[in-house]
Amino acid sequence: MPELPEVEIVRQSLHKKIKKKSIKKVIIRNRNLRFKIPAEFESFLKNKKIIKVNRFSKYLIIHFQNENYCIIHLGMSGTIHILDKKKPLKFTNTSFYHSPFLPKKHNHVEFMFDNLKVIYNDPRRFGFFEIIKNYQDLKKRFKSMGPEPFSDNFNLNYVIKYFKKKNKDVKNFLLDQKFVSGIGNIYANEILFVSKINPFKKAKRLNEKECLNIISNSKKILQQAINRGGSSIRDFKDISGNKGSFQKEFKVYQQDGANCKRPNCEGIIKKKISLNRSTFFCNFCQN
Repeated sequence: MPELPEVEIVRQSLHKKIKKKSIKKVIIRNRNLRFKIPAEFESFLKNKKIIKVNRFSKYLIIHFQNENYCIIHLGMSGTIHILDKKKPLKFTNTSFYHSPFLPKKHNHVEFMFDNLKVIYNDPRRFGFFEIIKNYQDLKKRFKSMGPEPFSDNFNLNYVIKYFKKKNKDVKNFLLDQKFVSGIGNIYANEILFVSKINPFKKAKRLNEKECLNIISNSKKILQQAINRGGSSIRDFKDISGNKGSFQKEFKVYQQDGANCKRPNCEGIIKKKISLNRSTFFCNFCQN
């Protein structure tokens, strides 16, 4: 599943291509995604002018001129492809994974513009589209979710207060979207390594310095991933033909059995399965 940096790369590509454009037509080839696409979807979006493409956590948010919105979640395997009639693109994929070319199967939704086509492809159909009809409903939609790592609300006071008396492992909190929005398994592993924190340490046992490290390194690691075009675990190139390169900088993720990359550390990267997720950590400097 794409994490915050990868969704941000998709947002940037979409915003650049479709802002200030009007949707001429919507074609639905399969309504049966994670949530069934509503019957009014095509008529609701037709002739809507796009002001901008925003993002919250792992959700794309298309803002229309009249304060209507369309939320897109990519699920496990969703990708968005852009086809430009005026300037044909060799690489159509705006996402961070799977083929850079438009697949022939599983193209479920098409947004038609004057000289542009945006196609949603999703083999596993865990993604979804959601119509939001006003700003208040948009705020309510994300009310139960925690702040983004880049938000000023993700601060020391918030983290210490949230962790107080909590018996859950710190890594599980980083994956909990009610605590902080947008961090997934890849970046949780990397953040805790850079912070020198054992992923299985109980949240209530973290001291102030460790909490500060989590906050600052969350921002740092995610920004680095965005700057490098996201993490290409599989073969990926974006619509400019650029391949995400942050995977070359993984310190622990999928590095089990390797020597720790921290200078002067003699540890080995270990892998442990917890709650059906792989956790990677150094057995020495994260002890």
